Amino acid sequence: MTDSIFLGGGGEDYATKQGLLLKYANRHGLIAGATGTGKTVTLQILAEGFSNAGVPVFLSDIKGDLSGLAKSGSADFKLHEPFMERAAKIGFDDYTYSDFPVTFWDLFGKQGHPVRTTVAEMGPLLLSRLLELTEAQEGILNIAFRMSDEEGLPLLDLKDLQSLLVWVGENAQNLSLRYGNISTASVGAIQRRLLVIENQGGAQFFGEPALDLADLMRCDAEGRGRINILAADQLMSAPRLYATFLLWLLSELFEELPEVGNPDKPKLVFFFDEAHLLFDDAPKALVNKVEQVARLIRSKGVGVYFVTQNPDDVPEDILGQLGNRVQHALRAFTARDQKALSRAAETYRPNPRFDIEEAIKQVGTGEAVTSCLESKGVPGMAERTLIRPPSSQLGPITVAERASFLGMSDLSGKYDEPVDRQSAQEMLTARAAKAAEEAAALEAEAARLEAEEDAREAEDKRRKLEEREFNSAQRYSPGKSGRSTRASSSRKKESSFTETLANTVIKELGGTTGRRIVRGILGSLFKGR
Repeated sequence: MTDSIFLGGGGEDYATKQGLLLKYANRHGLIAGATGTGKTVTLQILAEGFSNAGVPVFLSDIKGDLSGLAKSGSADFKLHEPFMERAAKIGFDDYTYSDFPVTFWDLFGKQGHPVRTTVAEMGPLLLSRLLELTEAQEGILNIAFRMSDEEGLPLLDLKDLQSLLVWVGENAQNLSLRYGNISTASVGAIQRRLLVIENQGGAQFFGEPALDLADLMRCDAEGRGRINILAADQLMSAPRLYATFLLWLLSELFEELPEVGNPDKPKLVFFFDEAHLLFDDAPKALVNKVEQVARLIRSKGVGVYFVTQNPDDVPEDILGQLGNRVQHALRAFTARDQKALSRAAETYRPNPRFDIEEAIKQVGTGEAVTSCLESKGVPGMAERTLIRPPSSQLGPITVAERASFLGMSDLSGKYDEPVDRQSAQEMLTARAAKAAEEAAALEAEAARLEAEEDAREAEDKRRKLEEREFNSAQRYSPGKSGRSTRASSSRKKESSFTETLANTVIKELGGTTGRRIVRGILGSLFKGR
């Protein structure tokens, strides 16, 4: 079955081979079932099948078990004999153990190559979902992104967004006239949500070097598709970050990949584990976005497979687009569970040999009800299927083995060290520093001008004072210079009177009595000298 992926054996004796046609693998799929029913193993054997067919795979490893894909299974494994018996029972004659080309990734950079994107690439819609913002707060975030474009302020990491929000808050009055009310309280609320994401380790996700999608779509030297495994055990402690990251990655694939129509096999298969986290409390706009991406991304050669416990976790509009299905056991303990089970059974093409609803309740671990698209994209008849055993190791590899694989990776060194280039924070800081320098220069210039003005005023006052003192001195002191016309006229009259008086006195002072009077007068006048 070179044109399909072998899933297992169906029919009454499990000898009928059940497979997923590669040409319809980009029509998406669903892997559902209660905890412990075998969903992880099904995901593992599908990843193996796609890799052998030359199709790269991206999946998240919630429990760490899928890291075993990097290592071959072994005859020493305790389930070796059951695996061999199952392989023989379902007609898997060429069953062998094998390892697969694996690239490990980790948002926190501990168990794999760091995964980063920029705030600008994430966009306001997904970021609002991540931050759980209200409609008003989302509006302010949209304004911030608009200002980033208009002001030429690149948003690369959380520090850039935090700095830009501060700038928006400081200029709220002017911006409100153009874009509507900007409440400083709402800006503060967004900043607090960013702090929560930062405390959860989300700051490491935003930055550069950003993930190159081409690194997810590679094959090894033998032509096998690389299996990209995202370590998600720690990431699950921040479920909103996990769901937003996977949705961002899906959106990026949708935006960047070219149209390929209906290829013979997918260019990439994307497994979305714990899919319910994507849709829990999701706003209608986000659900519509996912539906749009799921509907259109198949033409880009990407197959999306949702992995969840119950088909009800996936919105009906999206569920209707999932053509390939592997339904493990569902347990109907409550009335709600019973209704969900009935709805799940109704989505399959009936099989006259058995009741689908009963089969979904009765299938054991490692068994499932399967239905895959057949010729011309027609849904296949539901079949009870015994899932084939994996060729790679069942269960996780050791920490030392993971470190060894990371050391041998051809991507080693490409994403390890973050790059902090000039962006919004640095540019706004530079603007603030320049504005402070200009303000200080203006203040100094104003002080200088004020001092010069004060000096001129002081000089004018001093000069006027000197002029007043000089004029006053001239008015009351003997001399020719500075006499006024009025003073000159008065002095002429005094001079005429004095001369007449002097002539008379000189005549009278000729005698002794006159001389005594003169001495007395002169003596009293010059005594002080």
